[in-house]
Amino acid sequence: MQRIGKIASVGAAALAVAFSLTACGGDDTAAQPSATPSAPAAPSSSAAQAAQPKGRECTADDIKTTGTFGQPPTITIPDDCDPPKKLITKDLVEGTGNGAKAGQQVSMNYSLVTWSDKKKLDSSFDRGQTFDLQLGAGEVIPGWDQGLVGIKQGGRRLLIIPPDLGYGQGGNGIAPNETLVFVTDAVTVPADKS
Repeated sequence: MQRIGKIASVGAAALAVAFSLTACGGDDTAAQPSATPSAPAAPSSSAAQAAQPKGRECTADDIKTTGTFGQPPTITIPDDCDPPKKLITKDLVEGTGNGAKAGQQVSMNYSLVTWSDKKKLDSSFDRGQTFDLQLGAGEVIPGWDQGLVGIKQGGRRLLIIPPDLGYGQGGNGIAPNETLVFVTDAVTVPADKS
């Protein structure tokens, strides 16, 4: 996940340079390639609708999920509230044992839906492979490092991550200033040795 953010920032910078260089060119053939990449960036009617403020921030209870631990979840983001500006977590399944702590190696499954288009962008469930990380070590986005502290093995947690704790300016499939909605399953959380 952290790798995506790094690649995205390099890719976004390269695209910005390419666009500015093309915009400075005087012939029409140089301008045509820059028109093609910008066409997908035009907001769809649902994205434009989502950008209109609704007057209240969504809570964890506004996000609907299906499935239980180990099953691929569905995530439904409502149309009648705004994305929250702060990290929100909610345990959907409690789990057992000690909660995960910073510095521990954990193994997770996850599904990601992006707020602006309400579509699934990524899922380890779909790949049939867990995602391993050292919690709090900066290997993932800050929303994961902060939001997964305390999750117990066998637990399922909803994470609603604002842009400043996610991918910020976006890239690599993530829109700029995108709010991320994850359902995460803690497949392995080591037992506390203390």
